[in-house]
Amino acid sequence: MDESIVAEAKTRMRKALEVLGEDLSTIRTGRASPALVENMQITAYDGTQHLKLREMATITTEGPRTILIAPFDPSVLKDIEKGINSANLGFSAAPDNNILRISIPPLTAERRQEFMKLAGSKIEGGRVMVRQVRHDLMANIKRSFEAKEISEDDRKRLEKEIQDVTDKMMEEIEILRHKKEEELQQV
Repeated sequence: MDESIVAEAKTRMRKALEVLGEDLSTIRTGRASPALVENMQITAYDGTQHLKLREMATITTEGPRTILIAPFDPSVLKDIEKGINSANLGFSAAPDNNILRISIPPLTAERRQEFMKLAGSKIEGGRVMVRQVRHDLMANIKRSFEAKEISEDDRKRLEKEIQDVTDKMMEEIEILRHKKEEELQQV
């Protein structure tokens, strides 16, 4: 149990960090990024298919303010355009031959502040996920100790190791927060 519980802590907390990273990548920063649109659900083929945009097209950037979408099947170009334009993301797609161009407008100071608050709440959600993993594993350690499966020394050592992993993950969350705030403050 000793090392497996620490490995479980690392795995579960890393997963929480990945979820947070994906969540933060969906917040618009005024810069073009495929992450802004790649997970959008698009209804295509006369409403028979619901696919993520990344499953339907190549998504790239052209400069800091333009996203290019090249559908694998040109017949779904209109479906993708309709899906993006109806998503109310603050930008719209315009067809250009067999691709779509999305021009990302610069963020207003007000929108920038809204996105900072949104990023803050997502960051706090990430912290809560990591703390929940710590709580669960600390409870497992306590139960093992009470059931006489591990010694007092093992309990203390495991609790310290779990706390060390938690602290490391919290530092990584802080790094993500600083990085996102910098992106949001760039004009």
